[in-house]
Amino acid sequence: MADITQIIRFDDLASKESPIHNLEGRIKLISTILITVVCVVSQELFIPIVLELFLLILFKIADLSYIDSFKRLLMLLPFGGAIIIFQPFIQPGTIIWRYSWLTVTDVGLNWAILLLARMIVTLTVVILYSSTTPLQEMASSFRKLKMPRDLAMILSIMVRFLFLFVDELAAIRKSQKSRNFNIHAKNISYKWRVKQVGYTVGMMFLKAYEQGERVHKSMVSRGFSDTSEMFNEKKSPEKSDYIFLISIIIIILILEILLFKFSGQLGYIGQNLSIN
Repeated sequence: MADITQIIRFDDLASKESPIHNLEGRIKLISTILITVVCVVSQELFIPIVLELFLLILFKIADLSYIDSFKRLLMLLPFGGAIIIFQPFIQPGTIIWRYSWLTVTDVGLNWAILLLARMIVTLTVVILYSSTTPLQEMASSFRKLKMPRDLAMILSIMVRFLFLFVDELAAIRKSQKSRNFNIHAKNISYKWRVKQVGYTVGMMFLKAYEQGERVHKSMVSRGFSDTSEMFNEKKSPEKSDYIFLISIIIIILILEILLFKFSGQLGYIGQNLSIN
């Protein structure tokens, strides 16, 4: 079982000091969305490759570990990779490899490569954003960008009490460990171990429900109602924030111009690999 208390370490990591960490939350969120959208609509490998190199430079500026970030990327890849891996075998096109009934087509292989490049870039930019932005700042940025009020309220409360439940789970696991419970123990029935994990999950649900009731009563006693608004810290973007966002827009425009003018000279990475 992965140690859920690592979420605290990630939030400490996101609170470091660097030119990227110090950017205003909305600027980082808009930049993340912009890079994601540009990468997803790109039909050639050129733009995702250059954007990935640009993001790796930002990782260096933010003083983030390439190894730790790569591990996080590998943990996320299987979620979309399961879909990508089947593309070369199911898309129609010229057969370039055959084994019995199994075939790989050029169209399917090109499409899989493009999807993989898109996915790597989007995951990389999300990892960069989450590694340089504390959870509370994320929630605040969404509120400032006019997220629906109810969703913003739920997100803000979730972030505020997430660490409380992490502490509760850590205490439960510490108590289990003090009683020599080990989920990976081979000398104990697997069924019994799964049952104990189920008890732990059930206990966390009960604690979450009880905590939610206490929080709601506390909020109501302080005047909370359906028309109440969450506190929104007024923080305006600085000149450096605008320079960062404009720089990203300029880089994207330059890449689009280069692709338009020199797609023939770029070889494979300049070819349209999407499925028409």
